[in-house]
Amino acid sequence: MQRQQQLTQWLHSQVPNEPFTIAPASADASFRRYFRATFENRTLIVMDAPPQHEDCRPFLHIAKLFEDAGTHVPHVYAQDLSQGFLLLSDLGNTTYLQALYGGNADTAKELYGAATDALIKIQLASRENELPPYNETLLLREMRLFPEWYIAKHLNVTLSEVQSAKLETVFARIIANNLAQPHVYVHRDYHSRNLMYIEPPLSNSLPLAGERDADSLREFLFNPGILDFQDAVYGPITYDLTSLFKDAYIRWEEAEVIDWLIRYWENARKAGLPVADDFSVFYRDYEWMGVQRHLKVLGIFARLYHRDGKDGYLKDLPLVMAYLRAACARYIDLKPLLNLLDVLEPVPHPNPLPQAGEGANVKDINP
Repeated sequence: MQRQQQLTQWLHSQVPNEPFTIAPASADASFRRYFRATFENRTLIVMDAPPQHEDCRPFLHIAKLFEDAGTHVPHVYAQDLSQGFLLLSDLGNTTYLQALYGGNADTAKELYGAATDALIKIQLASRENELPPYNETLLLREMRLFPEWYIAKHLNVTLSEVQSAKLETVFARIIANNLAQPHVYVHRDYHSRNLMYIEPPLSNSLPLAGERDADSLREFLFNPGILDFQDAVYGPITYDLTSLFKDAYIRWEEAEVIDWLIRYWENARKAGLPVADDFSVFYRDYEWMGVQRHLKVLGIFARLYHRDGKDGYLKDLPLVMAYLRAACARYIDLKPLLNLLDVLEPVPHPNPLPQAGEGANVKDINP
């Protein structure tokens, strides 16, 4: 309560003589909290990041990088690093996850097309030594969350020396692939809960049809808001694509995903990004990058439950495991990992996963 009073007083000092109401907007897996301040003619977001737990400087640095790249991130109007408060533009209430559930194939195509267009802008702006490197140490530290938290804590299993050695061998193969990929800016959580669907403006404020071509009109309507980028790094070019299309919170048919990936790959090549000339090579890199991410996510979701008491992510474990198994089954060098998964959690029969829009309620999937 005292913290919120401090935040309210700070906001009054930044926007004097404008009455407002304030209410929680969202929270995430860290100590950060977000509040929406509603004024007479506008809304703003206040980030509360207690300085003893959170450092706002990476957020500010990356926000400028991404904004300068031409993407739609929260604009920073004011900051107080000593108290851990930021005053930001409001990107609305509708996440991609909410917009995609109950939508149709055309909507999904538009939204994912806009998301990959924005990603290309970020990647084109990349400069070495601007962000921390996504290096071997970090990649391996993330994957080791899987044996530490998912296997040991969640499954309550102790690996044998032989099993641990095989797992480390697979980790080394994954890292070798990841580090061999071209490197760009990597958001690290570029998925449906961190992308915002920007509501179209009122019809009387839309540009006349003759004033914009189809592409610019689509960008005007669908350019996504991008959130939760403060952990961005400089790393493998396929990473954010695995976050987007191997999303822990929503699943699409593989044929659709491949179509969307091809569109990205073609546009990235035209833009001059260093993607592989052969799509099959690019797709293999994407799959192997996904394996690294899935191992990390399984460990993180287990840790959030067993250490932090947050059980909301447990329902997302089966989809992430399904992605991991599918990729490991395709590549001989990953088969030892699949064999280990079969020992840890035997799968007696196929268990089809719900597609987008099946078996889910929007109120159950909100962040």
